Amino acid sequence: MTGAKGYSSYRGRGPRWKILLAVFLVLVIAVAVSVIYLGEHMVYSADGRRQIVLPWQTERNDPQPPGEEKNPNSGPDVSVTVQEPEPQGPRETAAGSLPAQALTMASWTEWRGRAENQDFNAVAVRLKTTNGSVYFDSASAVSGAVETELDTAAALAAVTAQEGLHTIASVACLQDFKAANADVEGRGLKNTGGYIFYDGNNNLWLDPAKPSTREYVCALAKEIAELGFDELLLTDLSYPTEGKINKIYYNTDVPLANNLDLLLGELRTALEPYDILLSVEVPESVIAEGPDTVAGLDLNRLAARVDRIYAATALERVETLANLVAQAAGENGKTEFVPELAAGGPAPAGSRLILAE
Repeated sequence: MTGAKGYSSYRGRGPRWKILLAVFLVLVIAVAVSVIYLGEHMVYSADGRRQIVLPWQTERNDPQPPGEEKNPNSGPDVSVTVQEPEPQGPRETAAGSLPAQALTMASWTEWRGRAENQDFNAVAVRLKTTNGSVYFDSASAVSGAVETELDTAAALAAVTAQEGLHTIASVACLQDFKAANADVEGRGLKNTGGYIFYDGNNNLWLDPAKPSTREYVCALAKEIAELGFDELLLTDLSYPTEGKINKIYYNTDVPLANNLDLLLGELRTALEPYDILLSVEVPESVIAEGPDTVAGLDLNRLAARVDRIYAATALERVETLANLVAQAAGENGKTEFVPELAAGGPAPAGSRLILAE
């Protein structure tokens, strides 16, 4: 009985010792693996201190292609191409002219009735004539120049408010009896004797070399733009070509075209805040035959300054004149030729202005 009891006690201590040894070995292996793992993720901060950064503490980056190093300062490679809209010229317009007189609701209604059968999508309204009459309530016009009817303002508002209608304000620019006569020294074109110059038709002209002339024309143009018109068409933008032109005192030593350039440049600046086209009417010969140095008109110079060039012509000449204007405008130019045609005849394709009967 004594031997059996001692054997039984020895057997009970053996398994407990092996379990403790196994646990110890597992702990040693775990510590070793942890040391190796953490060692692989040991980094140094900017001040030289060691710190551990685990994988889930950083953003995952896509692997770099072999042989390509990533620049840590570079952002994502995003290439954006912005397609600039190509400049568009004026839309095609088939315009009819209203008579050269102060507009009334009656005359506007009558014109609309006729226009419905002619497929017009534009109208030209005469707002200033060669004698200097101004057919709208202008604060800039010289004394006695404004000639309106009681409902002229309402009629003009109806014109510019007409949906889908392109509105053209036609303005006699430099041939102006009233404004020239009102201020001969400041605006008028004079003769070599120091008096106002009368052309072969006894008309008076403004001198574009004088600052007051340019200020006057620009002031009227801004008022017209504020009325809401889509286009300003300048007629009589030239020096006189009839009468004793050798007696004109031109008040300048530069080519006459330079003074017209100066006026157009100031008009462009004055109209810049407004969404309005700037156009000019010239004789057909200036397009077909070349510059008119007496008038100061040069197609190449005008094409660089305006959106449209108008000329009274015949239907069979339209294509030739349009090509010449396009050549003057150049590859990047958007200047368009608009023929002025007599009423009642066939109409060409493209923009045109049908003159009042």
